[in-house]
Amino acid sequence: MVTDSTTLGEAASVPQPGKRERLVAAACELVHRQGVAHTTLADIAQAADMLVGNLYYYFKTKDDIVAAIVDTHAHQLTSALTELEGRHRSPKARLKALVGVLAERRESIAHYGCRYGTLGSELAKRAEGPDPLAALLMRIPLDWAEQQFRAMGRRDAHDLAVELVASYQGSAVLSNALGQPELMARQARRLKRWIDTLATSTDPTGRHIGEKG
Repeated sequence: MVTDSTTLGEAASVPQPGKRERLVAAACELVHRQGVAHTTLADIAQAADMLVGNLYYYFKTKDDIVAAIVDTHAHQLTSALTELEGRHRSPKARLKALVGVLAERRESIAHYGCRYGTLGSELAKRAEGPDPLAALLMRIPLDWAEQQFRAMGRRDAHDLAVELVASYQGSAVLSNALGQPELMARQARRLKRWIDTLATSTDPTGRHIGEKG
């Protein structure tokens, strides 16, 4: 026989919609601001306005939360890049728009570093070998940038993608270390000019590249 108390007990054990998402959002923000090592499960529960004991219903370990953070960032990155493709017709315009988006985040980057780069670096340091979670956060923008450069006719698309992402990540580190958001803005302008020159230059094979837009 199913009693009222049994029914209530079963209902109480079912996750409520939105609680997991609230935990992940809180974890994303805390980890961005203070890093994985300095973020505790209690910190996350408090930021999500939940009891720490309830957190274990959704995530058994801190590593589970970190994986959820990376998955969330990966989804956000992919969605943002897909949106750029829908808003801009040419690969050159898409690349320049990406640089512009990064520059818009300069204040946050100057305070806490790049959301993806700092997390990827921290995860890579704690791993004994290559960390697939850390690699994912860099692989998504790298692969996307390579596709755009390849669409511009560049046979050195991979190298150019590496140069673009490395340049951005390097300026993010400097901006954060020096506390100078304007450094990101200057670097963004330089990268946009660089992309313009690539659209009208020759690739390593000597073939002339030209693109409108």
